[in-house]
Amino acid sequence: MNTTLYTSQINKIATEVKKAVIGKDHIIIKTLLAMLCKGHILIEDIPGVGKTTLALAFSKALSLEHNRMQFTPDVLPTDVTGFSIYNKSTGKFEFKEGVAFCNLFLADEINRTSSKTQSALLELMEERKISCDGVTYILPEPYTVIATQNPIGSAGTHMLPDSQLDRFMIRLSMGYPSVSGEIEILKSKHTKNPLDDVSAVANKDILLELQEAIANVYVDDEIYKYIVSLSNATRNNPMIKLGISPRGTLALTQISKGIALAYGRDYVIPDDVMYICGDVFSHRIILSPKARLSEKTADMVINEIIKSVPVPQIKANEG
Repeated sequence: MNTTLYTSQINKIATEVKKAVIGKDHIIIKTLLAMLCKGHILIEDIPGVGKTTLALAFSKALSLEHNRMQFTPDVLPTDVTGFSIYNKSTGKFEFKEGVAFCNLFLADEINRTSSKTQSALLELMEERKISCDGVTYILPEPYTVIATQNPIGSAGTHMLPDSQLDRFMIRLSMGYPSVSGEIEILKSKHTKNPLDDVSAVANKDILLELQEAIANVYVDDEIYKYIVSLSNATRNNPMIKLGISPRGTLALTQISKGIALAYGRDYVIPDDVMYICGDVFSHRIILSPKARLSEKTADMVINEIIKSVPVPQIKANEG
């Protein structure tokens, strides 16, 4: 495996996106790696911190067909997935693709729409296909959903069920920019749109090649045990009411392989797992009343678990 070439390609894409998304390098690389691991991303944050800009920058840098939908209470499931309509001239029903049929779909404020529409999107994300009137329609490859939601408690929001949250590989929060970062944002938008500076540095073929390379990254048995131990620790922790599902364990394994390749390795080490564990696990657990009384957040509990689970010793030449 030519890890140097793949690492260079990953860095090239991230560098291009940084032209439009300032001061959020860690968010950019995590989002990119989730895409390369065939995962979907949930960004929970307040409006105006650059969530839409992030998705548009990736669509330009990767030459991907993209669509965006602002989710509101009146959005129907068929608006997302598509529907059949009768054509008088042919006398037949024809399928009209929904807005989610693209390579990169930005689902804005997903928790403002109805549970039925949320379920339709999440099912489409999981199956990567839709059946309508007995015919199956396959989503294009590569396919990624970047969904945003306002913090729970905002007016007009509906909490996503835990089973739906589990469909997202990672949950991120962009947060406010630093003082220097915000000044740079003001300067960059003074005379033009920073998105205009983003050029296509990759395409679907390169993206699919990177996805295949990540799939072939080696995972030692000790790493498998370590990942399962982390998941199991969430299922036996007094601060957690509902622990990580096997889907969460699989997601952590997949994206850890992506991190390894980004660092120029064709094998996973414990540091890869620890780096991304919180982003994979935090939205998948339900805290117990004891945790809430102790004023502990999901991130705090996950960090405590990471510190408590023994770290395997993996030699640099393994894999």
